[in-house]
Amino acid sequence: MASRAAHRSSSLCALCYIAPLLTLATAANFTDLFEPYWAADHVAVLDGDGPVVELKLDNTSGCGFGSKNKYLFGQASMQIKLIEGDSAGTVTAFYMSSDGPNHDEVDFEFLGNVSGEPYLVQTNVYADGTGNREQRHSLWFDPTADFHTYSILWNRYHVRFLVDGIPIRMFPNKELQGIPFPKSQPMGVYASVWNANDWATQGGRVKTNWSHGPFVSAFRALDIDAGSPEPGPGEEAAHWWDAPEMSGLSPHQRRQLKWVRAKHLVYDYCRDSARFVQLPGECLG
Repeated sequence: MASRAAHRSSSLCALCYIAPLLTLATAANFTDLFEPYWAADHVAVLDGDGPVVELKLDNTSGCGFGSKNKYLFGQASMQIKLIEGDSAGTVTAFYMSSDGPNHDEVDFEFLGNVSGEPYLVQTNVYADGTGNREQRHSLWFDPTADFHTYSILWNRYHVRFLVDGIPIRMFPNKELQGIPFPKSQPMGVYASVWNANDWATQGGRVKTNWSHGPFVSAFRALDIDAGSPEPGPGEEAAHWWDAPEMSGLSPHQRRQLKWVRAKHLVYDYCRDSARFVQLPGECLG
């Protein structure tokens, strides 16, 4: 993921301010919320039944767009249709991130594959500059055939990753056990398509075949319902994502998460004793 982060960091001069808005919830107009931060000539905003944004990767560049504002807690969602056919070596990303070396970040990264092989969805959480918290899942549908909704819910209790409203991962706040949790750095909302053929497909054994490019992922229904980094008096208590019932999953959602873990979890850093001599603290209990 270092290549994508480097491109974003080098292009953030237009995205660094913090907006005074209290809350922003909309899926209407791409240009109201977002702007390209990398290779604008590879970003196409199409008219139609709601704006569709296409991100193109070719052998000259990937590309990406990011929110004009940053947010502290809330939910961001995008409907995404991934690269069809041979997508080996490519990564389509939807993520939230703050700036700087000790940044916070939460990621969806969709790892391409050769034709006929499934996409894998990698999620990760960075807190105070430290990541290495990857999980990988298969999906129960073809993500290249149609749009599906991917959401990041971020509150003081946990980070929740959802696919079509189904939770696939929970990262709880365990600060009381001395484990860092992203809670104080406002994060922007970003999407990108980039070349990661050194690791993305079968550990880098399968490379990007540029003769099958350009590679295009499409985004629509871009929605941010999130709070200001500087809330007004009493505002925090008014946010739905901070309500007590948002501290965990409902019984139905717990069953959904259990099903996803049983049927679709293919890698969990908390089970990787070969990689970690001592498992990270959040994996224990």
